[in-house]
Amino acid sequence: MTGRQSSRRRRRQPRPPTLEAAMRRIAVVGAGQAGLQLALGLVAAGYQVTLVAERTPAQVCGGRVLSTQALFGPALRTEAAAGLDLWAGEAPAVRAVRSVLAVPPGVRALEFTMTLDEPAQSVDQRLKLARWLELLEERGGRVEYRSLDRDGLCELARRHELTVVAAGRGELAGVFERDAARSPFDRPQRALSCLYVHGVGSPDPGTEPRARMHALPGLGELYLQPALTLSGPCAILLWEALPGGPLDAFRDAPDPDVQLARIRALLSEYLPWEAELWADAEPTDAGAGLSGAVTPVVRRPVAELGTGVDAVHVLGLGDAVVVNDPIAGQGANSAARAAQAYLRAIVEHGEAPYTADWMCRTAERFWRQHARHAVEFTAAMLTVPDHVQGVFAAAAEHEAVARRLANTYAEPSDHAAWLATPDLTAAYLASVRD
Repeated sequence: MTGRQSSRRRRRQPRPPTLEAAMRRIAVVGAGQAGLQLALGLVAAGYQVTLVAERTPAQVCGGRVLSTQALFGPALRTEAAAGLDLWAGEAPAVRAVRSVLAVPPGVRALEFTMTLDEPAQSVDQRLKLARWLELLEERGGRVEYRSLDRDGLCELARRHELTVVAAGRGELAGVFERDAARSPFDRPQRALSCLYVHGVGSPDPGTEPRARMHALPGLGELYLQPALTLSGPCAILLWEALPGGPLDAFRDAPDPDVQLARIRALLSEYLPWEAELWADAEPTDAGAGLSGAVTPVVRRPVAELGTGVDAVHVLGLGDAVVVNDPIAGQGANSAARAAQAYLRAIVEHGEAPYTADWMCRTAERFWRQHARHAVEFTAAMLTVPDHVQGVFAAAAEHEAVARRLANTYAEPSDHAAWLATPDLTAAYLASVRD
């Protein structure tokens, strides 16, 4: 049992196995949000599940932070429906985001508040994934703690009726071919650095918990997200720096104390009102910092391993198929929703074989319904075309615009209805101003 988690076991009894599912063997590779949520859902539905994870719960808890992982209402509902919302009463419920456009030298040019229809929540994935790993075994799933290469994945797939790969990094992600037509970028668009901290002050304590977002044109963005970590409530700071710019100051992956010192220096220069709130800040633990970059990519969701009559197919899930920059908060949200969509497709498939065609259709359905919208919305937030800049200006004048923008983060499919083109945005803004 891992530390703080012992008090959070709100168990729900899994549903009894169905006749259709009882003898079906499914393997899931990867123990992130998508892989574990799918595996737990399959066990509850009566499938024989083997999950392959690289790290034990103790190793997950003792390692570095993994992401910022703010989940919005739709994704949180998938966890609640599966009985996996184990921290609902402890994690800060974030209902609004205070947004500021800042221009050098440290001037607030524009600001507004975006209100969410449903609260968001961030739980340190070290806490969440470690507990979910334990829960999977408690509920009857099999967990193998080991690394897999391409040959090992092929061997695993031959022993199971369906193998789902939810590992978005390393050699296994490479088995899925990049889809150039759907990948908007071929290199990282931001240099990233996040730090979990205790002791950050609030500009308006009566409004807490509230997220804060600062946009610095030509330099990058700063996000502050209330969260729950191993040692209790905290704040997560995420720098989204344009590569090569003055905010791109963490490429050497400094330890948390050095990272904090550099953050304070940047805040003092570019966001002095925020710097004042960091006087008593300190890293939550030795693994509280993370720096790096990601290349946003969309991969083909089905891979063939082996040759001839011995060939097998595997299905990609989550980051194995779609990797988004975290600027729009779509990573963990898309992972949770993909796990739910795949679970539904598997259960509805009954006793039929899991063919490559079925895999493609399952992934394509999720792409059309959700993933493409998350990719397009994230690209808009990274590039900020003129009509999107106009939306931010309008949000400072009209609460309805600010609210719709906030809830597009939660439901990115709405991007297609009002943000996807200049004409759509102009028509919407005109309707608000009338």
